[in-house]
This record gives sequence, C-alpha cells and structure tokens, in this order.
Amino acid sequence: MTAHPNHSVSPSLRWVDNHCHFGDDLDASLAAAASAGVERMIDVGCDVATSTACIERARTYDQISATAGIHPHEAQHGIAGLRELIETQQVVAVGECGLDFHYDHSPRKAQADVFAAQIGLAHEFKLPLVIHTREAWTETFDILDREGTPDRTIFHCFTGGPDEASQCLERDGFLSFSGIVTFKSATDVQQAVKLCRADRLLIETDSPYLAPVPHRGRPNQPALVPVVGSAVAKLRSMPVSDVAMLTWNNAEQAYPRLNPSMPG
Repeated sequence: MTAHPNHSVSPSLRWVDNHCHFGDDLDASLAAAASAGVERMIDVGCDVATSTACIERARTYDQISATAGIHPHEAQHGIAGLRELIETQQVVAVGECGLDFHYDHSPRKAQADVFAAQIGLAHEFKLPLVIHTREAWTETFDILDREGTPDRTIFHCFTGGPDEASQCLERDGFLSFSGIVTFKSATDVQQAVKLCRADRLLIETDSPYLAPVPHRGRPNQPALVPVVGSAVAKLRSMPVSDVAMLTWNNAEQAYPRLNPSMPG
C-alpha cells in the first residue's frame, strides 16, 4: 500500500468512505486515509468471519465502524452466527447482502432467502441495510417490497441507471457511488449521479476493488474516496467542498450508530 495518493482534492476536507474492505496493510491504509482527509470508514462484512474481523478493527480504531452481513456469494452457507454479531455495539448496519445473478456463486433461492432474512434482522434491530445487487434489480425490488424496505437502506456501489435510481429513491433508499463514476463507459451511472436527491447521496471506494481513474489497475483504498467525490462534484456542478459536507452529513443520517466518539 502506498502512502497518500497524489490527487487534486484538498486534504483539508472531511470525508467518509461509506463502504470499504481492508487488506493486510491496515496501518498504511489508515495513514493514507488520514492524509487525504478521510476521517471515517465503514468496514463491510461479507460473511461471519469477515464481519467478525470488521468488528475487531472497529473496536481498535475510532475511525472505523463495522457492518455484519452475508454477501450473496456466501448465501449457500446460511446466516448462522450472524445475529450475535449484529448485537455488538460496533455494528452500524446489516450487510452487505442482496442478490448477485452475474456470478451465481450461491443458488438463487438461497440468495433470496438469506437476503430476506437479513432484511428481517435490519427491521428487528432497527439498523440500516446495505444492499449488493448485480443483474437482479427486479428481484431485489420485489423482495424489498415483500419484506418491507428498512427505513435506512443503502444501495452500495450503485451500478444502475436513471430508471433503477428512481426506483431506489421511490423506496427512500440511499445511492452510494464508487469509482465507477470516473469510468468513461459508465454513462448510466453518471446520469444516476445527476438525478440523485441530495439527501440520498453517498460515496464509497469499495476498496480494494474499483479504483477510480487515474488509479485503475492498482488496488483501491479509502484514501481515494476524495477522487470519487471530486468526480461526483463535477457531474453535479457542485463545489467539491459541498460534496464532502453533504456526503458526511448523509452518512450520519444513513448510519445513526456511526462512531459517536468521532467529531460530527
């Protein structure tokens, strides 16, 4: 992991990485994030083991908060052990969970059942829900409508276009945009950025994946969330400082348990 990446966004701004996954070089990643003004990071679990690791990092570092969830790739293994993790105070959301019909690493019925179960846990514990959906928008919306969309639902790494964005917003969901917004081919996602309601806009890295231009081909890291913010600002014709403030405030609304020891 490199030190602070070279980009044009002022490190004096305060940023939240709404969705990331940490690799082995945690200290270097956190140092780079601090240099870039990324003061809060939501460390996202994909199964019981990774969720447990997220919780341990959140216990150790004030700038990290954890989620606990079962990714659709892992749905075939069920949700045993997840409830106990969700009960811990470091967990700010259930997920990531949802449907992935691109890879189908788990049977689609198992994905649907485990997704519905986690929606139920979000309702039971009054926690936000972090959704991963790929090539399964209709089915995702059908399950949400059947089970009831939680009050705070985040569509992470949003990859849809204006139609999908509108359907998410109709359900009062947050749209979280990643480095995909910097890809020339991502015109549908860029249109979604433009139409997203200001109070439902979030940004993320989804590190170590999806590094934004001009860092593609290298591992992503939370320090690059200002690059995503800068791209969003350009698409929405807003000052970068306004995007930083807006997404900071929206993260606090989306995740009421966001670490209270951090300055607001």
